[in-house]
Amino acid sequence: MSRSRIRRAWLTACTAATLTLTGLTTPAQAEEPTPPSATDSTIQEPRAQDAPAPTVGAQAWSGPGGPASSAGFTLAAGAMNAETSRRVARLDAVLPKQGVQNLLAAANRDMAPWCAERDPFGSAPDPEIKYCLQNDDSISREWIPQAITGVSDAMDNEKWGEAENIVLFGSYDGWDPGRDSNDNGVGDCNEEELAKEDACNQKGVRVTFSQSRINPATSRPEIKYRHVLLAWAYENSADHISYDAVHAKESTLQKGVHAGGMVWYGNYLYLADTRNGIRVFDMRKIMDLDPDGDPSTRDKMGADTDGVNTTSNVQDKTKIGRHNNVWYSFGYRYVMPQVAAWTFKAPQQNPKGSYACTDTNAPKASYLSLDRSTVPDRLIMGEYCRPEAGYPSTGRVSSYPVAALEARSGEVAAEGWANYLPKEGIQGFAAHNGDYYFNQSTGPGVNGNLWRATRTDGKLVARTNPVKTATGPEDLYIERGKGRLWSVSEHSKTAKDLAGESCTALCERVLYGYKLDWLQAQP
Repeated sequence: MSRSRIRRAWLTACTAATLTLTGLTTPAQAEEPTPPSATDSTIQEPRAQDAPAPTVGAQAWSGPGGPASSAGFTLAAGAMNAETSRRVARLDAVLPKQGVQNLLAAANRDMAPWCAERDPFGSAPDPEIKYCLQNDDSISREWIPQAITGVSDAMDNEKWGEAENIVLFGSYDGWDPGRDSNDNGVGDCNEEELAKEDACNQKGVRVTFSQSRINPATSRPEIKYRHVLLAWAYENSADHISYDAVHAKESTLQKGVHAGGMVWYGNYLYLADTRNGIRVFDMRKIMDLDPDGDPSTRDKMGADTDGVNTTSNVQDKTKIGRHNNVWYSFGYRYVMPQVAAWTFKAPQQNPKGSYACTDTNAPKASYLSLDRSTVPDRLIMGEYCRPEAGYPSTGRVSSYPVAALEARSGEVAAEGWANYLPKEGIQGFAAHNGDYYFNQSTGPGVNGNLWRATRTDGKLVARTNPVKTATGPEDLYIERGKGRLWSVSEHSKTAKDLAGESCTALCERVLYGYKLDWLQAQP
């Protein structure tokens, strides 16, 4: 097959789907009739990321850890928020829902104690808790863990109803053989594979709900988990409601959202979108496509405004949304649609094709965390940066009063403090009672660094020695009641690399937690 035919097949089948936080282009992956075209009057074109724009604030680089301007952090309510709410209400009327506690009761996967022969910590000190993801998740080429949050963020009493000990982590679809990573229009999947192969689909982001509990039969702790696919709702040209996986417009081909950080606060889940700002999801809108718990049956769903009853199919992993009155979800039982967005008011002007960052205008939304030790509670946002000539920034970090983000209109400015990070290459940042923690990744196969800092005379001052941690350390989450700092690791060897290993728990990716007291006692 010619390259041009592959390019056309891919663009037709998979890359017409676009979601930006300032506007939506309805995807082609839907039932017939076709969705609206990109020229439809309801579609808003995304903001150009590389166009010249006014500078927000003065050039403010003040050195590692120094004070920074928070002006570029200002968020504006997404232009499509009202329309998104209307579409989600239509989806809500068609698909059954499941609460978080019921979802956890239906958890179908297990984390395990780490393999004694090998884990991502190597010779680094063991944290208090390490849980290995189930083997297929631990070495998945497709799903890469990034973000982490939990019920201690969500509720002041650290319980969701009667449920406690809940940790969520988010992963992005990082392997797209049907899409071209070099942007030359040639993917690795041909036309037939694009229609049939699971891995050829860009599935966007999934959030994993996990809960630790005592097994009554063994009196030992165990942790169960379940994946939920994130989505966004749209209407096609037949005025049918549907949904697609979340995507970001970062090139001519539709890449997924990196989802480097998230915070669960009350009913809402706030997800970092690197180039745009924050996407918002509602815990009360988790759609259940398999309410009887038997994937082999085609459960009845509701009727849309056309009055036609629909069913679901959670076994076919190649489709998503409504197709010929059947709902699909890439094989996932649960789907959670986006309900709103917050976008940076200023443009981003970071150099293209680089990890370097400017020190003016909008930051990257690389990771998120929550500080409940302040008044008011604050959502912290920071950026991953690696300096290069002309771009010395190590990355900025600032915070928002998180309750202000529950509005769906207006603007929210960062307030309180804003600083440059003391180190470069930071993947996660958390604050609690005036102490600051940040994860520095140093690449696959090399232990990361967990740094601790205080804020002195307006400057973030890092301790001399980091704690050596897992390879590929990511976002951070504080579990207040247990005095614990959680994270998740991203790097993994492949199944081929692990062939012949005697270890039954592959333990390439780990959900792990340190005692805060232990961290503070380290030199």
